[in-house]
Amino acid sequence: MKALVSIIMGSTSDLTIMEEAAKFLNDMEIPFEINALSAHRTPDRVMTFAKEAHTRGVKVIIAGAGGAAHLPGVIAGLTPLPVIGVPIKSSNSVNGWDSILSILQMPAGIPVATVALDGARNAGILAAQMLALSDIDLFAKLQQYKQQLAQKVVDANQKLDNIQYKYKV
Repeated sequence: MKALVSIIMGSTSDLTIMEEAAKFLNDMEIPFEINALSAHRTPDRVMTFAKEAHTRGVKVIIAGAGGAAHLPGVIAGLTPLPVIGVPIKSSNSVNGWDSILSILQMPAGIPVATVALDGARNAGILAAQMLALSDIDLFAKLQQYKQQLAQKVVDANQKLDNIQYKYKV
């Protein structure tokens, strides 16, 4: 089995955030890999990874990084694959804004799809949606997932209907 999605992070300290993408991909039965690569500490490895990922069958890259958060942008500059950036609020972060802006504000021609701060689950969902464009079975799984999300809101409203207050109408 070959990985269709590659989840990378600047450090294993980011794993608690990035594993949310892994959990979603696993639930959707999408083959993935996880690696730590640092744009600053292992630039040669990052370059090799980015240039070769598509030759290994990878279709989408999810890259999480905190602080200066250069990893997603560097990867995007080196690969033809879509890159989804996950800004991470790290210990050296400026409330996460440095990460958000580093990933979000890419120059023309080097796009990085950026999810919310610590939003790795949404990155996993977005990667699955990209893959589902050419996979009818995955598309059906995602439709079912969206229906389950909607049902949670319906169920929550039913519970709210049962809460009694003196002035609730």
